[in-house]
Amino acid sequence: MATSFQHDRFDEIPSNLERVGAHRVPRKRGKGWVAFGWAALATVVLIGAGVAALFVLNNNLSAGTDTAAAPQSSESAPPAAETPAVQPTVDPALAVTVLNGTARSGLAASVGDTLVAAGWNVTTRSNAATEDVAVSTVFYSDPALEGAALGAAQSVPGAGIALSQDFVDLADANLVVVVGDNFPATE
Repeated sequence: MATSFQHDRFDEIPSNLERVGAHRVPRKRGKGWVAFGWAALATVVLIGAGVAALFVLNNNLSAGTDTAAAPQSSESAPPAAETPAVQPTVDPALAVTVLNGTARSGLAASVGDTLVAAGWNVTTRSNAATEDVAVSTVFYSDPALEGAALGAAQSVPGAGIALSQDFVDLADANLVVVVGDNFPATE
């Protein structure tokens, strides 16, 4: 069914209309550089946010700081006379995680077995994030665990101890043993 519309003034084109198509205003000079500038700024901001997120996620916020203790001069303050020395202890109630920081396979299991034989509760044996750890270290995050860290270090040949917050995110571990290249090879 065709609908018929009433004829009106818009149905006819005026005869004096000679233009065909749309006429645009000439582009302003330099407008493309503004868009490029905004895109470049957004790129820099996004890359910066990505790098910051990677540092936070990888716990590498201490990049550039020296972890080795600075040598002290002989004229430093004398140590307190009443500071008791911390004694190594073995506490089977503490959870211990063993991480292999070398390219040699099986060290985490071997060191874990050694610690279990010494009376420790080893909950996790795995590989560290890197394979270039030079020195075996027992990490503890609470100063009250220093004696336990010393006790675990006595069970791992060549291991030292370090107070560090690097492994706090391992919720099941009170002590983290990272096996380094100085660990003697077993044959």
